[in-house]
Amino acid sequence: MIINIKATNMELTPAIEDYINKKLISLEKFNKDGEINVYVEVGKTTNHHKQGELFKSEINLSLDGKKFFTNSEKEDLYKAIDRSEEDIVRQITSKKDKSQTLFKRGSMSVKKMLKGFSKRNPFTSK
Repeated sequence: MIINIKATNMELTPAIEDYINKKLISLEKFNKDGEINVYVEVGKTTNHHKQGELFKSEINLSLDGKKFFTNSEKEDLYKAIDRSEEDIVRQITSKKDKSQTLFKRGSMSVKKMLKGFSKRNPFTSK
């Protein structure tokens, strides 16, 4: 797993870097055999916001040839990082569940065809 961290309009402290690494280490469980490339950008959106400081967190992830992206803006930097990490995990699991569902539907269709219950060809729409 390769994690690249970039800070804009603020200084990247070791505490922030450690926090990001701890949060994103949980993405290792989605790695089958490919390489995970993670690009994280954290920073302040503006230096003169009316209601206080707003922090943003963006995560670009490349996993098994698929790309995932999330963006979050919160009043606290750590909350923005947490929200981005939750969103990226949700996106990955949703994609995984969707592909497994399609695989199961296809295999059920082939099984019915082989048993003779269905005349439908699973490789075409008819």
